[in-house]
Formats: sequence, C-alpha cells, structure tokens
Amino acid sequence: MFAASRAHRYYLFVDQSPEPEMIHANVTLIEVNVGRSVTKSAVAHDHRSLRDVCAFSRAVASKSLDVMFFPAVYSWFPVGWRVPTVVTLHDAIAEHFPRLVFANWTGRLLWSLKMRLACQRATGIITVSNAAKREIVDYIGLKPEQIDVICEGVDPCFHPVTVDELRATARRGAGIPPDGRLVLYVGGIAPHKNLANLLTGFAEIASGVPDLRLAFVGDPGGEGFYSNYQDLLARAESHAVLRGRVHFTGFVADDDLAALYSDALALVLPSFSEGFGLPALEAISCGTPVLASRSGAVAEVIGAAGLTFDPHNSSEIGQQIWRLANEPTTLSTLRLRAVERARDYTWSKAAELTLRSLERCAGTS
Repeated sequence: MFAASRAHRYYLFVDQSPEPEMIHANVTLIEVNVGRSVTKSAVAHDHRSLRDVCAFSRAVASKSLDVMFFPAVYSWFPVGWRVPTVVTLHDAIAEHFPRLVFANWTGRLLWSLKMRLACQRATGIITVSNAAKREIVDYIGLKPEQIDVICEGVDPCFHPVTVDELRATARRGAGIPPDGRLVLYVGGIAPHKNLANLLTGFAEIASGVPDLRLAFVGDPGGEGFYSNYQDLLARAESHAVLRGRVHFTGFVADDDLAALYSDALALVLPSFSEGFGLPALEAISCGTPVLASRSGAVAEVIGAAGLTFDPHNSSEIGQQIWRLANEPTTLSTLRLRAVERARDYTWSKAAELTLRSLERCAGTS
C-alpha cells in the first residue's frame, strides 16, 4: 500500500520497533508507549490493559485522519466518532465454531465484546474471500453491502525449489526422515482445523501406500486459542499404522517451508472453515497441489489446482490422498495448474483493492 500510495500520506501507529518495510517517505511512524505489545496481549486467553488501549486511542486522536484502518480485528481499539474506520475481518470462525476455538468462556466473552464493538463502530469492513464474506454475514450478522472482498498474497520465497539438497536439508531440519513421499498439513493445531479426521483418513489408506509420510507443520501452542496437539500426538503414536509415519515439526521458517512444499506430494487442508487459507496459496506458488475441504475459502482459492472433499467424511479425505499418490497423470496436471493459479494472487493486488475500499470510506474515490 505504501509503494502504491497514489499521493496518500499515512500515519502508522506501532508499539514495537518498526520493520524496514515500514520506512517510506509518505509514512509518519507514531510509536505508542504501552505496557505489553498487541501481539502478546491480544490473543484468546489474554487482554490488553485499559491504559494501553487508551494510549492508542489518544495517539490517533492527536492526528487529523481521513480514515483509520485496522488490518485485523485483533488490534482494534476505539477512535473518535468523526473518524471513519475500516476493519479487516479475516473470517467468522470464532463465531461459527466457538467451542472449537476457545479454551474457556473468558476468552470467548472478551473476543465477542471486541468483535461487536469493532463492527458497530466500523464504517466499512474488509475480508479476504467470498467464503469469508458469506460466513461473516451468516454468523456475525453484517449486511453484504458493508463488506468489500480483497485477497492475500505470498512472500517471494514461495516458489518451486528444485535443488535436492535444499529439500533434504529442510526435511532434516523439520525432523522428517529422508525416505518416502510426503503429505503436508501447514497451520494451527486446533480442533476446527479437523486434523483428527485427517489422521483417520490417512490411517485408512496408509497400508496401501506404504511409502507415504504425513507431516503436521505449525506451532502446537495455539497462541492462546484451543489446541488439541496432545490428543493428536497420542493418537498418532498409539495407532499401529500411523506410528513412525506421522511427524509434528513445530514452527518452520519460510525458506525451509518453501522447500518442504516443493518436496511434497500435496498439501492437505481439512478445516471446517478457513477465511482464506494462506498455506494453500503458498503451496500452489511452489507448484504443489492442494487437497482441500469444500467448507470455507480454500476451494475458492485453489480453483482447479487441487481436489476437494467433505471435511466430515474421513474416508473421502483418505481417498483423495490415495488418488494423488496413485494417479501420476492427475498429479502432473494439478502441478501445472498450481503455479498458474497462484499468479492470480499478489500483495500488490491486495493493496490496490484495499486502497479502493479505504478511499470509498474516506469519501475520496
């Protein structure tokens, strides 16, 4: 957005040291002194102090703004009634599946209060897919005409990695044995991600494809949201067919993740809902097909660059994995489609669509 400024000027309110990409001639950085950063306190089980929220509100009130933009509802705080605000809601998963997202009622209550206030005060809403828009309308109750749909993009590091040694190094670093073909899941370890059904589906076909391995890539901690990592780990270790063939890698840095995507047979995203499904876009950018739930946005994102399944049907999940493992023509076709499909999504496109929305709410379009 800063690079495509169209002569706009920006105030960027931050509570940590600025990143290099924040430094632009048309950007004025406003550092807000807080007790704890938003990234540490604005998670499900935690909350920001009233002092910290007020510090941000005062900082915004001290500037003359045409529009205030919150790139995520996590960081929302009240601003003056005279300033139009635009809030990005990435999904309505917490409202759709609250018992699968929040570990306790406290987190659910605090989230609901913040979401309700943010939506009531917003002049405009942005979301990242048509599927997310439908979910927001159905479960938050906003009107469709209030919501603009943008897209997401990926870092340039996500491209096909063809060097065998880089792939092998990424496997070693993630604790994945070098032998066998690889099926990946990338994302949070949480009940709404439907990973129990993925394990069941994989177990059903694993004996017929003995060279396949399944790797779960992602931080098991949950960042304050409900995590079912221990249950999944216990199940994988106690199941005779799964034991030794399912790997939990923890966090993987982007460069190594691109190598893992490139080395994989497919990425599987079985979630009951996703607002966008950024790992799917990362995977197809690396030329890797995606097996996706028909629920949520991932099927919308990948188009013809993958196969879909009913997330409630574990056998169907397994059969789609089996199909890619045993149909080389299908796999080859999907790989070709993947990189082509990925070209439809860029951060430049996302920035342009976002700017149009902001301009409309500011009355400058």
